Amino acid sequence: MGYRVGVDVGGSFTDFAVFNETDAMICTLKVLSRPDAPGAEIVTGLDVLRERYGIAAEEVRYFTHGTTVGVNTVIQRNGHDIALFTTKNFEDVLQVARLKIPQIHNLYSVRPTPLIPRDRVFGIDERMDATGRVVTEPQSEDVAAAVTAARAAGCAGIVLSFLHSYRNPANERAVKAMIATIAPDLPVFSSAETWPIIREYERTITAVISGYVQPKVAHYLDRFEAVLRDKGVHCPLHITKTNGGVMSIDQARAECVQMILSGTASGVIGAGYLAKECGFSKILSLDIGGTSADVAVIVDGQAQYGVGELIGDFQIHVPSVSVSSVGQGGGSIAWVDALGVLKVGPDSAGSTPGPVCYGHGGQRPTITDAVAASNLIGHTPLGYGAVDIDHAAARASIEPLAAQLGISIEEAAANIIEISVSSMYAEVSGLTSRYGIDPREFHLFAFGGAGAMLACFLARELNMKGVVVPLTPGVVSALGGLIADLKNDFIRTLYVDVTGEGIAGLEAVAAELRAAALEWLYVKQGYEGEAKLSLSADMRYLGQSYEIETPLNPEALKPSAIAAAFHREHERIYGHADGAALVQLVNLRLVVSGATPKPRIRELEPSTAPAEPVKTVAAFFDGTEYQVPVYARADLRAGHCTAAPAIVGQDDTTTVVPPGFAIAVDRFGNLIITSRPEA
Repeated sequence: MGYRVGVDVGGSFTDFAVFNETDAMICTLKVLSRPDAPGAEIVTGLDVLRERYGIAAEEVRYFTHGTTVGVNTVIQRNGHDIALFTTKNFEDVLQVARLKIPQIHNLYSVRPTPLIPRDRVFGIDERMDATGRVVTEPQSEDVAAAVTAARAAGCAGIVLSFLHSYRNPANERAVKAMIATIAPDLPVFSSAETWPIIREYERTITAVISGYVQPKVAHYLDRFEAVLRDKGVHCPLHITKTNGGVMSIDQARAECVQMILSGTASGVIGAGYLAKECGFSKILSLDIGGTSADVAVIVDGQAQYGVGELIGDFQIHVPSVSVSSVGQGGGSIAWVDALGVLKVGPDSAGSTPGPVCYGHGGQRPTITDAVAASNLIGHTPLGYGAVDIDHAAARASIEPLAAQLGISIEEAAANIIEISVSSMYAEVSGLTSRYGIDPREFHLFAFGGAGAMLACFLARELNMKGVVVPLTPGVVSALGGLIADLKNDFIRTLYVDVTGEGIAGLEAVAAELRAAALEWLYVKQGYEGEAKLSLSADMRYLGQSYEIETPLNPEALKPSAIAAAFHREHERIYGHADGAALVQLVNLRLVVSGATPKPRIRELEPSTAPAEPVKTVAAFFDGTEYQVPVYARADLRAGHCTAAPAIVGQDDTTTVVPPGFAIAVDRFGNLIITSRPEA
């Protein structure tokens, strides 16, 4: 027996969740992130775990990590220069894309500049038809000329994406072999190997993103592994995936696209697990860190999944947890534009230098500084001793903005918070509309370093059922990576009619996917438990442009059963179905997963005595001063209730509750915050 460790490296803090295999209990830790020296925060965390809890690195039997290095590389556009080899006369695939503008109501909106400029896209004289028949084989002379041109352009890698390679990857494989002979030092990324889907642009952009981030991700993972080995951690290392699962670090190096939303997905998985275990069936997860606020819909512990999630300016078409993000984190910087309008974000102070009130060299006011200037945080130890809030510095940083706006510091701080919340409101409103949900039926499940700090303000605007703040909200993402199951997706594009003739080979294809899935789980991941397999298909009516993912029964792969399953799913989503229409099956999908151990949720001792604050402070809500009681989270017991306004402090976050709410503590220690109509 030993320990299982989950780590989430954020922009401001690095979070640790440690699962003791002996008693199934969890302990947590938070240290400052070190973007100036990646890996240093891991060393610090392991040292503190040994000092504080007596956990030695040699006792760690399982280590998983969520990272944002991939998505940040795309957002900041600082990946390596790479070339794209595509079918001759189709070199404009990235420029043409889907001919959509990002904001349909903005006449000045323009499509983003591609990650690979047009002068680094090279056509290869090859052709595959739609049935997978090779029409033109690639020639080594043509490939060699393209490699020479790519080198001359300064490219350090090559992405291959040919027409119809989803149907038959032979030409991509042939060109990849040629490049290995001509230029063995150049890494090559094949679209058919990355994610073999039917649509040309979607397959190409997914492969391009994978190739674009791979050098940085690989370097980061190499350093991460070396740091752990140097500290004495010799167990297998795992990385959380975009689809909410985990995979080995070796697979992460080779398939970077599968982990590009690694850190974001971890938080959703952790929130879903805690909500289900504690009896909350409908939640919106709110994960606010130093840079962004991420929101996801979770029903009965299951997050919503999809493809086409936005990574910076681009969609990525691998299965992923559906998350909406807005650039409003605790470190988001407040500023006044040239027209005298107060703005917040998207630039962030991160952890270096961080908010001004942290005292680490920050000069520009942030959302956290606005909360500190309102005297709503900093009254109990924060960040496991890593942070001391300087209220005077926070007020001083906001004073120039207040002077520009002609208002008081307290009013400026309140406006910063309000603008931040309004940006979140706009994003969440779109999310609730997309899934057709009523916020009044959902709790807002707040976590991350700043989630509990701002959740009540957002829930008030959305008129939600209430806010849930778990016992350790600052480390939910680390917990999510720790408990995530081993999981992988497999896909095969078939593009056939759902008729006896059309799906004649479907059972054989399903068997091939099943064999590949089991090999991945048992051989490549070394799993020893029971496998869970889920079969589905992307289907549509003849003439429709896009598909619906429909669960299938692997024991009933007959035309009538498959069509009936699609009709039911179409009826569920759109409210109608056409039982007489021809159904097409585009992609067959298989998801394999292997369960990992889960911690035991500890229940708190109940108390009949009233909750006692540790102090009362003068603080500001919406620019108005109140006398506000401050409670220590560690002192609260099941059954405790109190009215707002209130502040609840703990090591990993501060819960800020404005007037008009009431707080109750449930048997698991969650803070259940609901509005009081009489207030």
